[in-house]
Amino acid sequence: MPATPTTDPLRREREHLAESRAALRAMREDVESLDLRDVTGTWVSAVVLHNQIEARIAALADLSHTPLFFGRLDYLHPISEELSEGGGGENFYIGRRHVHDADGDPMVIDWRAPVSQPFYRATRTEPMDVERRRRFGYTGGELTAYEDEHLTDPAEADTASALLAAEIEKPRVGPMRDIVATIQPEQDEIVRSDVTGTICVQGAPGTGKTAVGLHRVAYLLYAHRERLARTGTLVIGPNNAFLSYIEQVLPALGELDVAQATVQQLVGHVEVRGEDTPESARLKGDARMAEVLRRAVRAGITLPTEPCVVVRGSRRWRVPVHELVAIIEELKGREVRYGAARDALPQRIAHTVLLKMEQGGEAPDDRVQDAVARTTAVKAVAKECWPAVDPAKLVLRLLSDPGFLADCAEGVLTPEEQRAVLWPKPGRSVKTARWTQADAVLVDEATDLVQRTPSLGHVVLDEAQDLSPMQYRAVGRRCTTGSATVLGDLAQGTTPWATASWPEALRHLGKPEAHIEELTKGFRVPEEVIAYASRLLPAIAPGLAPATSVREMPGSLAIRRIDGEPAEAAAAVVAACREALEHEGSTGLIAADARIPLFAEALAAAGLPYLSPGTETSAEARLTLVPASLAKGLEYDYVVLDEPAAVIAGEPDERTGLRRLYVALTRAVSGLTMLHSEPLPEQLR
Repeated sequence: MPATPTTDPLRREREHLAESRAALRAMREDVESLDLRDVTGTWVSAVVLHNQIEARIAALADLSHTPLFFGRLDYLHPISEELSEGGGGENFYIGRRHVHDADGDPMVIDWRAPVSQPFYRATRTEPMDVERRRRFGYTGGELTAYEDEHLTDPAEADTASALLAAEIEKPRVGPMRDIVATIQPEQDEIVRSDVTGTICVQGAPGTGKTAVGLHRVAYLLYAHRERLARTGTLVIGPNNAFLSYIEQVLPALGELDVAQATVQQLVGHVEVRGEDTPESARLKGDARMAEVLRRAVRAGITLPTEPCVVVRGSRRWRVPVHELVAIIEELKGREVRYGAARDALPQRIAHTVLLKMEQGGEAPDDRVQDAVARTTAVKAVAKECWPAVDPAKLVLRLLSDPGFLADCAEGVLTPEEQRAVLWPKPGRSVKTARWTQADAVLVDEATDLVQRTPSLGHVVLDEAQDLSPMQYRAVGRRCTTGSATVLGDLAQGTTPWATASWPEALRHLGKPEAHIEELTKGFRVPEEVIAYASRLLPAIAPGLAPATSVREMPGSLAIRRIDGEPAEAAAAVVAACREALEHEGSTGLIAADARIPLFAEALAAAGLPYLSPGTETSAEARLTLVPASLAKGLEYDYVVLDEPAAVIAGEPDERTGLRRLYVALTRAVSGLTMLHSEPLPEQLR
């Protein structure tokens, strides 16, 4: 339980908070006062320096809703060499960023610094030289309580942290609360893993896998900033609502500028205006399509039937057909990118001509080779034998021309599968074709076959279980020379092509050597709720270990049957929302996508303001109307779930429908009310 502090200790901690905030303001003012007018250099260096200063000023902002520090470590022995002769230990305040006073002495230590690590990992069996760990409680940005653990005192009982539980259960109104204070030892181990390794985290609902991913990218940017500044980092999420949701967390972790995108945005080579059938989308996402595309890209390569004759001054140099064929076959066999090989072909032919010149007694140099490569004769051979490929036009032809697809897919796709992949109505042009999301991924694959996709230093991929093999390949192309953090839950796979196993997914990603971690201890979802939802696991993810929760909240689950007309059922759901809103915090009304207009009208008629997913809640608007298809990754204090049977029926098959229901059931942090008029699935009866 939290300690009952005397007035003086609590006052001292509040004074340190005030002094730390003042020091942070002084640090910001120092940067703002810099005069760059007399700095010499080019206009480019001036712009770069100005942007760096602006970024530094933004990083030094005092976020009023986020505690500047959330903990304190009192070490048994000194960390600093200059204090080692004194014999006493040191104490460090742990927070979201480093703050120092006018003399340069630290007042707050960044949570990512090595000296902060024991805050997350120290235990009574392994105290890591920490005598006392202190946690702070905040209300509205004000420090209101503290709690001490004396890790080296054998007489003190080992009890769960009440302040930590309170932080986890804190109502969610306004920006997403600070999560850096709640990271657990097993999560911290993943967060601080080496930048060169790829990690896959299988995490049940409420185990904090998204928090792990965000902490990891923030930690890597701190520990390897120079390296990742050159190569770049990226967080990939399932949709814009989810990205908007997690974007609120990054400043509290000490990072303001982390690129974010959905997979669809990554592969935005064409405008998506169409929609596939589930079977067509599944086949287009199949890894076999990579071989079909490889063949399609190379389908235009032909072997020459005539020699290449280059005229240089008064002399003619002849490259016979068999030598040209050998050059092209050698380039084909090297499996280099199509565009790179096409660029190399004229140079290879020119090099052959140079060898003939040398044999004829001439002494040509590299400039002559370049000139030969640019001659009409050489360029004509290259254009004829290795024609340029436009990736979008190539995929357009592949999906519109049955004969071309049959040639490229022979032995890879069956005739029935080929018919399923073809567009019902052939596209006329790249701009007017009704491209689908799966088509866009094919264009991205073709683009990479022509020209290598640049690699980033680190990619965080969240909700990864929903990706198709071809989408995994698209993400993997963005980190071929870097590493990745893959986050997901096989039980929450809600696409017909959802991955069956992580080793298979990692193979498609190009990271088969990745280390797989499993998180099963939940901190967010109450035990009553997660235990109820876990009844679905044998049907949706056989063999997956069910999650447990450290939080038992009697009364957190309510299941109500509704009888009567649809209007009465809608009224009962609205009444349940009013009931949930009587509690402090956020409320999410989750319903099948097809029923969202019904509840939008019912809530408006009842005078209840509501938000769309991803929109920040406020004291005036704490209710969010959530289509079941967008619920993944989101969480609310209280959830009202409408008609599970409708959620299941909204999906193409029962397993996917049950998985969608599993997601909806596990979005609540404090309480779940489920209402139904149709029978529940047999697993939940």
